[in-house]
Amino acid sequence: MSRMTLLQAMADPNLFASWFRNRKTWGSWFVFLRALFELPMTSDQFKLYQRCTGRNSPPAKVASEAWLVICRRGGKSFILALVAVFLACFHSYRQFLAPGEKGTILIIATDRKQGRVIFRYIRGLLTQVPMLQKMIERETADTFELDTGIIIEVGTASFRSTRGYTLVAVLCDEIAFWPTDDAAEPDYEVLNALRPGMATIPNSMLLCASSPYARRGALWDAHRRHFAQDGDPISVWQADTRTMNPTVPQILIDEANARDPASAQAEYGAQFRSDIESFVSREAVEACITPAVRERPPLPNVRYFAFTDPSGGTSDSFTLAIGHRQETTAVLDAVREVKPPFSPESVVAEFAGLLKYYRINAVTGDRYAGEWPREQFRKLGIQYELSQKPKSDLYRDFLPLVNSRQVDLLDLPRAIAQLISLERRTARGGRDSIDHPPGTHDDIANAIAGLVVRTGGKPAYDSSLAWVGNGDVNISDCRQREFMRYVASGGQRRP
Repeated sequence: MSRMTLLQAMADPNLFASWFRNRKTWGSWFVFLRALFELPMTSDQFKLYQRCTGRNSPPAKVASEAWLVICRRGGKSFILALVAVFLACFHSYRQFLAPGEKGTILIIATDRKQGRVIFRYIRGLLTQVPMLQKMIERETADTFELDTGIIIEVGTASFRSTRGYTLVAVLCDEIAFWPTDDAAEPDYEVLNALRPGMATIPNSMLLCASSPYARRGALWDAHRRHFAQDGDPISVWQADTRTMNPTVPQILIDEANARDPASAQAEYGAQFRSDIESFVSREAVEACITPAVRERPPLPNVRYFAFTDPSGGTSDSFTLAIGHRQETTAVLDAVREVKPPFSPESVVAEFAGLLKYYRINAVTGDRYAGEWPREQFRKLGIQYELSQKPKSDLYRDFLPLVNSRQVDLLDLPRAIAQLISLERRTARGGRDSIDHPPGTHDDIANAIAGLVVRTGGKPAYDSSLAWVGNGDVNISDCRQREFMRYVASGGQRRP
């Protein structure tokens, strides 16, 4: 049984053949699996391999690492589950495991909901095949323990919870959409935590599959470095939806293209989006951080400002940022985040106490929930002022202050991660918007950006350019608005 290939198992009526009755619709997946396990290909299959990998030579050995850039409804989640079951049931890893040690095949999904989808596939493949069902020694809500000494486990993208395993295989699903709240680049963090667990298993396998998204992160980096590279041991397979699953109606894709071409090219055409870019660099944000300072106490004779991002307590966090202006720098003094679920009234009371501690009697926020936040803060003696700018405009005004280091940020990893993960999107009408990636949050980032812009930070000027024009105007002694009036008047109106 150990010599059976996956393709043979997929054709065996006693194993997986019932899931592949219409073999033509799975033709591209057969070619991918041939490449993955170094199985011979026909000339037509090799042409498809060349088109999807950009390579001119066939694989020289069974892949130890492969990246699948495959679109929605392409079948990648089911194939990941199939590969996991095949490796667990038909491969032998006992010679690499210590007595009593279990090897793990870990499938990492975007979140618990996506994990349940893959786990249902695994359960179906194991329990509906009598030969494989006998191998099950124990089943829990997210694991199968087999008599082969292998545990199949479904987890979520966390670099903390993935440590400590002996890993014979890791299959990462939708890696381009993993959450970004806990680390600036969680895909790299998770992969860095996983690879040591695979180091003692010579024939271990890492598969990372996802629809493409923005041109950043581990998936984009793997595509950039390994696609179309003959002889590279790390392979990249890139294919549109209908190449991998021709049963998806073309009219569905055409309608998606008519609505939003950029999104459709990513969702169904396997193209990374060029209309989504990182908003602010890690280097720019880190240059504004005071290391090891997580909060600053109130000082006498300093005027403090505050900005809040309210929430109803069910999905988003309720956040507050407090700071002050020191010469040309917006200084962040305190940040609060209350994660759901919570009582909004209790959070308002908590925030009102902190505001009074900093001698603040007014807080700025957006128009969330109409009159409700204003009424609640007003009851506690705090005036709620509406922000005159939407979130995208706040971020846009925040960026030059960060790039010119006119911001002094606190050393708060979660806040830093949210700022770094912000995306700039170009809408169909040409207008840019700035927001968090799908499946993530920017509640802290929004409060910080609103606070920094609220403090009135303005671009600083190079002292070497202090004297301008006819030599009688010192920019360092002028406020920016006055200087701009002077420039507009052609140097005739003194600031």
